Amino acid sequence: MAVVIAALLPVFLLIVFGFILKRTLIQPETQWQGLERLTYYVLLPALLIQTLVRADFASVPVAGVGGALLLAALAISLMCLALRPLLARAAVDGPAFTSIFQGATRWQSYVALAVSGSLYGDLGLALASVALVAIVPMANVFCVAVLAQYASPNKRSAGSIVVTVAGNPLIWACAIGLALNVTHIPLPKLWHEVADALGRSSLAIGLLVTGAGLHLEGLFRPSLAASVTVFLKLVLMPAIAVALAIQFGITGSNLAVVAICSAVPTASSAYVLARQMGGDAPLLAQIITLQTILAAVTMPIAIALVS
Repeated sequence: MAVVIAALLPVFLLIVFGFILKRTLIQPETQWQGLERLTYYVLLPALLIQTLVRADFASVPVAGVGGALLLAALAISLMCLALRPLLARAAVDGPAFTSIFQGATRWQSYVALAVSGSLYGDLGLALASVALVAIVPMANVFCVAVLAQYASPNKRSAGSIVVTVAGNPLIWACAIGLALNVTHIPLPKLWHEVADALGRSSLAIGLLVTGAGLHLEGLFRPSLAASVTVFLKLVLMPAIAVALAIQFGITGSNLAVVAICSAVPTASSAYVLARQMGGDAPLLAQIITLQTILAAVTMPIAIALVS
């Protein structure tokens, strides 16, 4: 447990630092939006491509790790949809439901990659990248579709949803990295030097941006919707993912990475998507803040239980 907490502490300190910077040194929202775009479109894709290019997938259980996380995310997605009638009777409207869905199914890739790399080095980064390949495409498709169905005043066509998902830079980064890994195309030394520099900065800046996006309003009086979402994401998702991974024969550090990737809080970028597509953005801000703070407690427990 002490080793796990030591690995997690820098991650959550960077999030706290981002929260402080937003309220002191760097207050303009536009500056943080610029950093978020830089991380999302340049820095994190560079890290993912470089990690996947160097990954030795022959030595890691790609199918077991990816399959467990994919099925767990699918199970939580279906559970949210099944809960929709009950939530509606509890006065949870369509936009609020989309925030529950996003909060329960999306995952904070910055935290997952940072913790996995801190605990298990290049192997942890490679496994976390496998998790990203497994979860991100499906999560994006489902979240955009749910927002289009329950939040948007104008329903989006299937084609527009496909275009939105196809434009996700993380999906493209995963596809490029995997293609380069499989084809063994040699890359110049200059690429590796530039990609390594961009990748090293991606996690630190991404965690600062995550902290800057936290909102403490209503934190001590969480709504029913926020409470349900926290349980689904921080408790039920890891339990399902770890149980599936054990069934698939995953053990050791591989199982720990499954626990890490399934136990992280939801993505801060979900707030941006909620604002763009008519979701309940204030509720999602509360969900992200609650999950990020509580994950500092639940993640060490989840990792320690499987280590």
